[in-house]
Amino acid sequence: MSPAPATMIAARAPPLPFTFLSTPKPPRTTSIRAAFHHEVEGGVRLERRELLKRAALATLLGSTPLGLPSPAVAREVEVGSYLPPSPSDPSFVLFKASPKDTPALRAGNVEPYQFILPPTWKQMRVANILSGNYCQPKCAEPWVEVKFEDDKQGKVQVVASPLVRLTNKPNASIEEIGSPEKLIASLGPFVTGSTYDPDELLEASVEKLGDQTYYKYVLETPYALTGSHNLAKATAKGNTVVLFVASANEKQWQASENTLRAMLDSFHV
Repeated sequence: MSPAPATMIAARAPPLPFTFLSTPKPPRTTSIRAAFHHEVEGGVRLERRELLKRAALATLLGSTPLGLPSPAVAREVEVGSYLPPSPSDPSFVLFKASPKDTPALRAGNVEPYQFILPPTWKQMRVANILSGNYCQPKCAEPWVEVKFEDDKQGKVQVVASPLVRLTNKPNASIEEIGSPEKLIASLGPFVTGSTYDPDELLEASVEKLGDQTYYKYVLETPYALTGSHNLAKATAKGNTVVLFVASANEKQWQASENTLRAMLDSFHV
């Protein structure tokens, strides 16, 4: 009998073991630390991102996962869904900062502050490196407390600066630090997000609210990262100078100048 064709022999040959055809699975991470170091495309740590997402969710629900301290979490929803109407103008809502909101408030480095904002605005996340979380309770440079934004109207943020950065006198009032022009020369870059030119200052004024003095500014800043129009209001209390900044580009300014000015006027510590 003639031998079977090669094709028939191949057809009768047993299949290769499945393990030869499969791709070995990567080793399973056994700890949170290992998960943090498991990098995926673009250098993004997927496990870390997922962990932070869960931490944020747990904070909103009033719990803290994995024994981590509860961070201040920006709510990606309209502020009108959780902030109360302003007693002075129900068309706005009132934001009152408390220790749960920022690391500096929890550390006692900033006195509570408040301001109004439209109910359609959203609170934005402040990056850890900008929040002062890593340097409390003794930060050497200014940090961002909170920020809110609306695509059509602009954005606002509260910046806090250690008093010792501006004067050697403990618990100094804002008048003791210097004139409005001197203060904005020091803090101007934190208004614009870049540099400050004295020619950009259109107006500077002084306002008294009770026993607290505020410096107010109107700036036209064509090269600012924050926007071509900036309003600012600053005061000193305790160990810090607190600066409220409202910013808008040209299109936003035309639509919301009055709204931004109302927010600025409402700010107080």
